[in-house]
Amino acid sequence: MEFGAPAAPPARSPWRRAARAPARWLGELSESRRWPFLLLLPSLAVIMGVVLYPTLEGIVLSFREMRLTRPDLGTGFVGLRHYVDLWYDPVFWRALQNTLKWVTIAVLLELALGMGSALALDRDTVAMRVLTVCILLPWFLPNVVAANMWALMLDSRLGVINELLLRVGLIDGYKAWFADPHTALAAAVVVEAWHGYPFFTLLILAGLKAVPRDLYHAAAIDGANAFQAFRNITLPMLNTIIVAAVILRVISLANSPEMLLILTNGGPGDATQVISLYAFKTAYTSFDFGYAAALSVVTLLLLMTFCLIYVRLSRVLEE
Repeated sequence: MEFGAPAAPPARSPWRRAARAPARWLGELSESRRWPFLLLLPSLAVIMGVVLYPTLEGIVLSFREMRLTRPDLGTGFVGLRHYVDLWYDPVFWRALQNTLKWVTIAVLLELALGMGSALALDRDTVAMRVLTVCILLPWFLPNVVAANMWALMLDSRLGVINELLLRVGLIDGYKAWFADPHTALAAAVVVEAWHGYPFFTLLILAGLKAVPRDLYHAAAIDGANAFQAFRNITLPMLNTIIVAAVILRVISLANSPEMLLILTNGGPGDATQVISLYAFKTAYTSFDFGYAAALSVVTLLLLMTFCLIYVRLSRVLEE
């Protein structure tokens, strides 16, 4: 080698080139169109294992015999027998009627209470922040705790609610609210509305914070009153949030029978029997899992139908 000539660059190790190959391949893959789909694979795997597989197993179970008290019947395929039995089951039709009342009235009450409380709390003050936490306290309580608390408050002998209503003259005597078929479902709806309305309050209040205040200032300059501003500005801006909250709450109420299970256990008679509670009792009291699966599939179909119709009528996907 001549004096002063530049030295040749050292040869790269084949091991180093091999180590850099996965990083180079990953960098090229991240710039391709397949990268977003690869990122979705873990979520799809979780959905398949936790949601889709149990749902399909439940649908298959609704076409089979599965009675733990009658092992002699086996677990064979019975076709549509469970669904035919549902059609001629008077308890199912009563439970369906009660489910529609339970979900509809409870959601409307919770939405109205949540909207009113959210509008009242939409103030940037320390007092309103403290009051917001206090209003959200019912939502923090587990269903079991809330149900037992209200069962004691509405007790016909020891309940404070009866004592207050009697003193103001709204009732003539102590009343067993959950033992009367005419008042049991209404009392349970009131308890559920008290427990669930903070869910709407929280979501609607978050949506109100995102509404530009300039819109209200412009409406005031144009001479719009508070009701007109609410109808033409607040409601359209909250449409997506309200639709999502209603759908989530309907699904939760239709699939969660623990409140009614503790307060009334479906009684008196079948006055507060709903489909989810009927399915639960059929599975874990009568141990007829095939019939309970058919009840669950009917609930799934009803919820899917409601969601499709409600989303289409609300036109939230067109915005």
